[in-house]
Amino acid sequence: MTGRDDEFREYVSARLEPLRRTAYLLCRDWHTADDLVSITFSKLYRNWRRARDADNLDAYVRGMLTNAWLDERRRPWRRERSTDDVPDRADVSAGESTVGEREVLLDLLGRLAPRRRAVVVLRFYCDLSVEETAQVLGVSSGTVKSQAARALETLRLLVSQDPATQSGRQR
Repeated sequence: MTGRDDEFREYVSARLEPLRRTAYLLCRDWHTADDLVSITFSKLYRNWRRARDADNLDAYVRGMLTNAWLDERRRPWRRERSTDDVPDRADVSAGESTVGEREVLLDLLGRLAPRRRAVVVLRFYCDLSVEETAQVLGVSSGTVKSQAARALETLRLLVSQDPATQSGRQR
């Protein structure tokens, strides 16, 4: 049992931060991202013996993470949104354009439907192939292609309509 635990600990310590960043891109909230990673790793621990024999363990774990996020999105309390308080935003100065660009990108990702956001994150952030993304999401390659195309089309439309992205292009 100790060897199994050590092997699991080693895997988790090596993959914690990349998985956490992926979770953040999916949900756009660090607290929720931490919860999703925790859920994923606890499920992985329960199934470690079987999971460690997977052909691509990282892809298997990303699939678990994506499914945990999609499950969270279906929960009734996640549909509630507070509208009374406007969220605080950092004052982005001209010297910090990368922070501003990142914020715009995260806002644009947040406007995508959950499944399309998952496809974009897995395909373009995690750099998975169409087939790998399809396997992680449990859909066909054609579905991944069509969802990616529609997501990119939506992002292009949003970028063309967003004044924040227009001012960034004029520099």
